[in-house]
Amino acid sequence: MRSVLLALLATALVTQHAPAQASTSSTPGNSANTTPVPQQLTAEEREARIQARREQMLKDWPNLSRYRDADALVKQPVVAVFMGDSITELWSAKPETFFPGKPYLNRGIGGQTTPQMLLRFFQDVVQLKPNVVVINGGTNDIAGNTGPSSIEMIEHNLEAMAEIAEAHGIRVVLTSVTPAFDYPWRKGLEPAHKVVALNAWIKAFCAERRYIYADYFTPMADEKQGMKEGLSVDGIHPTAEGYKIMAPIAESAITQALQGSTTQSSKILTPHE
Repeated sequence: MRSVLLALLATALVTQHAPAQASTSSTPGNSANTTPVPQQLTAEEREARIQARREQMLKDWPNLSRYRDADALVKQPVVAVFMGDSITELWSAKPETFFPGKPYLNRGIGGQTTPQMLLRFFQDVVQLKPNVVVINGGTNDIAGNTGPSSIEMIEHNLEAMAEIAEAHGIRVVLTSVTPAFDYPWRKGLEPAHKVVALNAWIKAFCAERRYIYADYFTPMADEKQGMKEGLSVDGIHPTAEGYKIMAPIAESAITQALQGSTTQSSKILTPHE
């Protein structure tokens, strides 16, 4: 019954978040543009690239093609898969920053919303048979990357991914959404209070279901609930210093999940501890 309900949910999400809603902003946070469009291009070249990406969205809305070949090549045991958006994806921009030597896989895609993540969850997580999944999503939903999205809709998508993982014997780590005072690609939405509300739900949900909660938000937020100075390149995407804060929190959460701990990872770690 659960699998049927999840299938119906995924179908409904495709309808609710139609590709026509996708914006054509050229920033890394936009789902229609997983990489920025170079500013030095002519107007015609820029429009051609944007149109190509729109067509890709229509053909493969969740971007299953992104990791399909890489997934098929995975042979060695995988301890953890990181599922997320650009904040996850960019963690691997420099290999030395994403847990060198660890059997972890990065399956982040820039600009993605939680319904897109849900639709590729089987391919990019379940079929890889990891011990743990680390799920970080929701900020692009708040930004409206694939259309309007309520906090409740984000919660349902996160819950669905967690339940799919649990049903397949994969232990669950849900992370907080990182601080966001304003989105550079969609200014004026005042997302900070929505991020705080979503994080409160994620923490409570983890406590209820005995999942592990990885709190990136608390050590990275300033007094305005935005990103602290020096921890991001644009108020959203972490710098190397930002990832240095996130890494030990993720490691601690994975360790607790592997140990089967029911104690939530509320302790804030820093690289110096």
